Amino acid sequence: MDINLYKYFFKRILDIILAIIVLPLFVLIFIVIGSIIYCEDKGSIFYNAPRLGKKGKTFNMYKFRSMKMNAPDIRNKDGSTFNSGNDLRLTKIGRFIRKTSIDEIPQVINVIKGDMSFIGPRPDLPEHINYYEGNEKRKLEVLPGITGYNQAYFRNLVTWKDRIKNDCYYVDNISLWLDVKIFFKTIESIVLKKGVYIKPKGKDEEGENLHV
Repeated sequence: MDINLYKYFFKRILDIILAIIVLPLFVLIFIVIGSIIYCEDKGSIFYNAPRLGKKGKTFNMYKFRSMKMNAPDIRNKDGSTFNSGNDLRLTKIGRFIRKTSIDEIPQVINVIKGDMSFIGPRPDLPEHINYYEGNEKRKLEVLPGITGYNQAYFRNLVTWKDRIKNDCYYVDNISLWLDVKIFFKTIESIVLKKGVYIKPKGKDEEGENLHV
């Protein structure tokens, strides 16, 4: 299959087909997880996170809320979001859905809307566009993904700049076969809980992130 034909046409068709298939499962998960989230602290079920999309367009990325209402925004030194198993901002259900990546499931709505693809570079925060250097903006040439090359092979174990390099690698090498490999590698990473939190030297995976 021609790479550009897949990149700009068939990939979107596959996204729509897969979204329709998983939509009933999303509704079921929404009923169960959404009810638990609401009952825990009577707050909103979704967290609408502003993110950079294709061609730099900003959109709201949907996630199940994993943090307490009005939790403070804490960032790492590189500007990426702080992520730790000991984060006191997490709710009880939030800790579980983070580890299992269930919090990302509502992004199927973004796929249906055309904001995202199932597989692609994970979207950055809107302000990150000011920190791209050289040709790093190339990651914005395609739709961001629910999962991607970074999430499948590294998750949170590499720096933000390394993630961008990997995103650009994906954009340059996008193909049906690469997407298939990323899909199954993502399942493996989720099942084995690889790289959910940054692992500081001398601490286990539940240790605090040293880059705050």
